[in-house]
Amino acid sequence: MRSKAHIKTHPIHPMLIPFPTAFLTGTFLFGVLSFFTGKDDLWHAAGYMEAAGIISALIAAVPGIVDFRYTVPPDSSAKKRAAKHGIINTGMLLVFITAFLIRADEISLWVIVLESVGMVMLVVAGWMGGTLVHRNQIGVFNRYADSGKYQEAYAVIKGGIVEAGDVNELKNDQMKLILAGKKRIVLGKTEGEYVAFDDRCSHKGGSLAAGVLICKTVQCPWHGSQFCVNDGSVKAGPAKEKINTYTVMEKEGKLYIKV
Repeated sequence: MRSKAHIKTHPIHPMLIPFPTAFLTGTFLFGVLSFFTGKDDLWHAAGYMEAAGIISALIAAVPGIVDFRYTVPPDSSAKKRAAKHGIINTGMLLVFITAFLIRADEISLWVIVLESVGMVMLVVAGWMGGTLVHRNQIGVFNRYADSGKYQEAYAVIKGGIVEAGDVNELKNDQMKLILAGKKRIVLGKTEGEYVAFDDRCSHKGGSLAAGVLICKTVQCPWHGSQFCVNDGSVKAGPAKEKINTYTVMEKEGKLYIKV
């Protein structure tokens, strides 16, 4: 699903995280080398890299927080994983900040021990981040044949009705995500018919708006579960529970969803 913090659909967070990863890894390696060789130059270089790593990590955290808040689907396995990813990264950063603050001109084993702990946390957090991208496709902007541009709109629920857009806004097998309060509803057009359903796979909470809609079937991008968009029934697992569907009404060239 497309990142909310992006440059021309390219997510910013993955662009920035190589910098703190490289700087903090270099900090640890140079610290270890200085400990075994006794070279002060390596120790001082490690200190400069640590400062650069901390600053770049704080900068990289900003688009990461934006994605956590606005991109990762709520009530999903990815949301829980992203929360753990953020907590471990915060702990890792605090460890490196502590090591930097107690760092002196003399080579210190205690600083290296702290940085070792920070490195373990960095690896674990990085593994979780990779899972969020490659398995949960956070920031991955997948499109398929004739899917058109990704569409998203905010709406207000009035009397149980949501205005979803114009009648001619979508072509066949295209989708649009409607954000109405706490509800995330997908408006789609398939086989010449307008349909609407929850933007949540019943398996692990993946965003169906980021999936594929073909022949009245929507497929989740995470694990491939397929649902009938007319009644929400499961057509292919691993999902076992149906998704919620809604009635789409047309009036004076506008589409409305009854929720």
